[in-house]
Amino acid sequence: MPNSLTTAVMKRRVDTRTESKRVQLSLVVCCLAILVSVSGCTRFGGSSLLDWYRNGFKVGPNYGRPAAIIADDWIEAENQHVQSDPTEDIFWWTRLDDPNLNQLIRIASQQNLTLQSTGMRILEARAIRGVAAGLLFPQRQTFGGQYLTTLQSTNQGLALPTASDFNLPRNWQNFDGMFGLGWEIDVWGRYRRNLESATADFEMTVEDYDGILVSLLAEVASNYIQLRTNQQRLIYAQANVTAQQGSLRIATVRFEAGETDKLDVTQAKSNLESTKALIPELEIGVRQAENAICVLLGMPPQKLNQLIPARKKPIPNVPANVNLGTPADLIRRRPDLRALERAAASASARIGVVASSLYPSLAIDGTIGLSARNWSSIWESNSIGGNFDPRFDWKILNYGRIMNEIAAQDSVFQQRAIEYQQQILDANKEVEDALVSYLKSQEQVKILLESTNSYKESVRLATLKYKAGETDFNQVFLLQSDLTKIQDKLAQAEGSVATSLIGIYRALGSGWQIRLSESTPAGAPAAPEDLPQPPPATLELTEEFISPDYKSHELVEVKETLVEPLGHNPPIEVPTVARILKNQRAVAHQSTVDQLESAAVRGVALDSDMRIRKITSLAE
Repeated sequence: MPNSLTTAVMKRRVDTRTESKRVQLSLVVCCLAILVSVSGCTRFGGSSLLDWYRNGFKVGPNYGRPAAIIADDWIEAENQHVQSDPTEDIFWWTRLDDPNLNQLIRIASQQNLTLQSTGMRILEARAIRGVAAGLLFPQRQTFGGQYLTTLQSTNQGLALPTASDFNLPRNWQNFDGMFGLGWEIDVWGRYRRNLESATADFEMTVEDYDGILVSLLAEVASNYIQLRTNQQRLIYAQANVTAQQGSLRIATVRFEAGETDKLDVTQAKSNLESTKALIPELEIGVRQAENAICVLLGMPPQKLNQLIPARKKPIPNVPANVNLGTPADLIRRRPDLRALERAAASASARIGVVASSLYPSLAIDGTIGLSARNWSSIWESNSIGGNFDPRFDWKILNYGRIMNEIAAQDSVFQQRAIEYQQQILDANKEVEDALVSYLKSQEQVKILLESTNSYKESVRLATLKYKAGETDFNQVFLLQSDLTKIQDKLAQAEGSVATSLIGIYRALGSGWQIRLSESTPAGAPAAPEDLPQPPPATLELTEEFISPDYKSHELVEVKETLVEPLGHNPPIEVPTVARILKNQRAVAHQSTVDQLESAAVRGVALDSDMRIRKITSLAE
């Protein structure tokens, strides 16, 4: 017996030691997992615990604006017609000094349907951002009640005991009321990163709106210039028809008098009919330009004789000089660049959303309620009941999938950053293309104007000689034909100067500031005093050399509170696009210059292996 008892005791001790070792091993494994995470072995996209602490208790990289390759100056910077004044021509169409164009611009900014549709997307993005902000609070809220009454059958096979058995009622009822909350605590920044992404998406829709507005104004002006150019070409063509009809009469009189043969008549008639054939083509161009303008104004195609009356000199006078600022100003001016930058910020925040799945989610569920069989007793303390359910959920066997999701989202971010950088290069090119066209078209106009004057004088002299019988009609025929062609080229060149100037301001991203003026854009009805003011125009940009080995990330604050609009608001109000644009401008992210300068000071960098150099470094 003693031996048996001793053996049992020893066996129990061995089992206890084995269980203790298992617990110790489990603790060691957990500690190793934490140490591996802290040491950075699981580091991907700012997902380590050290990054979580440094980034304001949020996993994932803090966003830094992508660097950009910016030219130091314009290619034609030394041209006397190019100015680099930092003051921006925000209402550039007024430089053409054309009241008809000003009116078209105003109407288009208020009535264009595409612009209104873009405004609705702002409302959509704002609502989605509101949903993302709501996820910071308890995600599940339930409040309900129930009244249940039951009549128990005594003849069914599994009937409950009744009065005949245990003195229980056959008919019973119950009153219930319950309130419950479920809250996944945002320990790792999942919902905060999601809010950052939604905020960036919302800001991107505002920039898209401004980009559509820039394109709209440029399209209206371009179609207007196209219409006026065709009208000018019509004036030249009709004047040449009149002159050539006179030449035909002279040739006919001389032929009937027997002074010349019929060849002069046929030459004059062929020249006249050739010029007349230009008129229907130009009239088609005028009508098509009117139709395009009508659609841009948000109205059915119709004649625009009242909005665009005929005049002796249709093409407006174009200023000889243009103010461009510097190439670095493009980042601040162009809404499409700002939209792409916001898209990159959204993609960066999404990395943190995915990276939060590497860690356990912590949630608290709880309910409290009242339950009683009689309404009179439902308010008694004994009727109170509830539960409290804290829990965690850790996807410990899905790291391969999660890491690949992080890698995929990081690739999306890299794409957005590269697209942003590429668009900056394209923007620089667009300005240079429009600028060289503007400058060279001015030179072409001067040459064609001198040529036109010479041809007109030559036609006059040749016609006088022909009437006097000093020369044949062939010389008159050639000169009149050439005059028709050169005047048509002159009108096209004059239109090209105006169109190129419009192209410059479109490439610079100017014009969206009209929504800040008294003329409220389409989809944005609001009082002028509720609109924000234009940002300062005197800014300078700096780009720094970014090393791919730099791994720290500084936080770029995302403002989450919208500024309340001025004035008294009704209790329930549907937000207008104008108010959203106002609020967005009031809480807009830092200006391009401020962020770039702060990036140089604080070391903000992309979470990527991208190496960007200044344009001045390329030659080195």
